[in-house]
Amino acid sequence: MLRHLRPLRRFCLEQTHPHWLHYSRALSGAEAVHALRPFYFAVHPDFFGQHPREREVNENSLKRLSAYLENLQRPGTKALKPTPLTFYVRDTDQASSDGQESPNSSGFRAVKFTLHTRDLLSTVLYILNSCSLSVEHIQSLNTNVHSQPLREAKGTPDRPIKWNRSYYAFTGFKDPDQDPEHFSRKETTLTSWLENNGNIAVKKLKNSLPLRRELGRLKDELSNLLQLSDIRWQRSWGIAHRCSQLHSLGRLAQQNLETLQQARGCTLVFTDRSGMSAVGHVMLGTVDVHHHWTKLFERLPSYFDLRRKLMLLEDRISGLLGGIQVVYIEELQPELTIEEYYSLLDMFCSRLQKRRIPFHPQSLRGLQMILSSDRRAPSLHELGHFDIPTLCDPGELQWFVLSKAQKARESLKRRER
Repeated sequence: MLRHLRPLRRFCLEQTHPHWLHYSRALSGAEAVHALRPFYFAVHPDFFGQHPREREVNENSLKRLSAYLENLQRPGTKALKPTPLTFYVRDTDQASSDGQESPNSSGFRAVKFTLHTRDLLSTVLYILNSCSLSVEHIQSLNTNVHSQPLREAKGTPDRPIKWNRSYYAFTGFKDPDQDPEHFSRKETTLTSWLENNGNIAVKKLKNSLPLRRELGRLKDELSNLLQLSDIRWQRSWGIAHRCSQLHSLGRLAQQNLETLQQARGCTLVFTDRSGMSAVGHVMLGTVDVHHHWTKLFERLPSYFDLRRKLMLLEDRISGLLGGIQVVYIEELQPELTIEEYYSLLDMFCSRLQKRRIPFHPQSLRGLQMILSSDRRAPSLHELGHFDIPTLCDPGELQWFVLSKAQKARESLKRRER
């Protein structure tokens, strides 16, 4: 009897996940957050200010969803406990799917589903499908997913794939056979593309100018009100999205101005998680709600204390290594919180203190080094700084730095010029 159920089970799986899911790479945590942006925009509590009950439901469900996603990213995590969630989703033009209530007069509908997935990609797809949101943008996160999903499979011929019409109906992608331009389309060059899209780009730019001016005004007002050094965004969110984030911060400033002014002199960065960065920037997670932001600003004095301890630790390492300066280069190093970076420095310093390296005091003054946790051998970057792994053998470190010191100085001079 079970043999007859297998085709039905396979059919159900195909209806839940697109075909390209089985050939796509796993999503990282940052990519999962990026892929869920339409969902966050539809359920964010800030849009339910006049509906306190729905706002509270969404806040609690977002907390549980955040915990579920974090557990999925932990190494060694097995099957997670099924997590039922309820969200009030702002109404869109897309039709409601089964299991969802129709939109009410307030412009939102209730969506209930239970998470029981085992990886980030299937979780993201399940959430978006449950809320009747498009999954088309997820395909761009996986290279060669749509046109050639089976190319890397062993023993499979390298030829175009003929997909069933149900695949295009489910995913929303265009069927080339139904596209009249498919047969007359010519090869696109940079010049032809610019000619075809130049006027469109100019029109979009003109239409966005009022919103761009509004963004600049909000940024200047909040920078002056909170006495911030700068306001930045870690990702390339749209202008409307950025204005919405600044409006949200402005409302919080009206309620807790004294608390937020503890960030005076700092650079504020809208990013994927809240905290303080390795270089001392205040990070506001765009997924978090006002309560989380307020807690972060209240903890800033303790973050400033940790920042001072981190700088002392960098000076201690510099003294042990002949005066070489320990730096953190945002463009070249992974995004670390101040806690993660302090732990990295502390581990490296402890190894140096256990086995003292006989460097002449200040012999390496003027040179720079960065610490990394994902490299096994020390290296010299083309810009002149040393890239040193945390677990590097002290003896190997001494030999490498002394042998490359002159080349490093020349590279630094070349960079300055």
